[in-house]
Amino acid sequence: MMRHFPDGLGGWPQEPMEFKGFHGYKPWIMKEKAMFSGSFTALITPFKNGAVDEQSYQDLVQAQIDAGTHGLVPCGTTGESPTLSHEEHMRVTELCLEVNAGKLKIIAGTGSNATEEAIMLQRHVRDAGADAGLVVTPYYNKPTQAGLIAHYRAIADSVDLPIIIYNIPARSVVDMTVETMATLAKHSNVVGVKDATADLVRPLATRLACGPDFCQLSGEDATAVPFLSQGGHGCISVTSNIAPKLCADLHNAWNEGDRVKVQEINDLLLPLHDAMFCESSPGPVKYAAQLMGMASAELRLPLVEISDASKKKVEAALKGAGLLG
Repeated sequence: MMRHFPDGLGGWPQEPMEFKGFHGYKPWIMKEKAMFSGSFTALITPFKNGAVDEQSYQDLVQAQIDAGTHGLVPCGTTGESPTLSHEEHMRVTELCLEVNAGKLKIIAGTGSNATEEAIMLQRHVRDAGADAGLVVTPYYNKPTQAGLIAHYRAIADSVDLPIIIYNIPARSVVDMTVETMATLAKHSNVVGVKDATADLVRPLATRLACGPDFCQLSGEDATAVPFLSQGGHGCISVTSNIAPKLCADLHNAWNEGDRVKVQEINDLLLPLHDAMFCESSPGPVKYAAQLMGMASAELRLPLVEISDASKKKVEAALKGAGLLG
């Protein structure tokens, strides 16, 4: 007995049928519009003789804009925010915003393990013109999940500016659960997360719990592509300090559905990602920036110059990616 197929013929349809999803759900390749997406550079803060090198910093911001980076993040972990004074922290954010002049989205670091300090910094970046504040989970204090909810709600209630939660348990020792994030996502000012857990199930779980519009930015360069495939929207990158065009091109290719190009760029970037984390960040990326003539490798204590072995690894990675002659 011959079966009846959709085209009325005794075989498969000649033209492939468009997949429209199951029960109203869209295929994963159809991305919702998130508030922040693409490649965001976690900017280094150049120093010269112990002080912030303002000219090198602003040159770096301009170079990022020229290279096609999608957004910038001043005063995060890579920007050595824990060793900046309040005055320096505010000044560095202002320097970034001054050069940017509204061209790119700016997510400025405002986190602290003291809630009132985080509110103060969040208020400053709002008044300075940033698009959002990046608020790290409080470190050292080890708050409970209830404490995390109270901390973020206090900031969100006090300052009318979008918050990107920065969940980085390797540094802060506390891991915000998906359930806690879903609770916070109900607040209109809590719009997304920088996820540095390296747990690739997490973005899917977060998407299901918080909704597809809740912005998810990877905090792990090496897993940015699988993070995108699990529902992520972009990456806050260390590597893009020295390879901004490559990082931006990867996200552009992803959004265009060019998986071959994504894989080619990802393969090229992987040795760079590895080298940028061969020691505590931002030591390696600052050394890379020095080799490329962008800024001094100077760090603030307790961070120190990277080892000779690490220097060789960084130099080899830059040469392998065609970034150094």
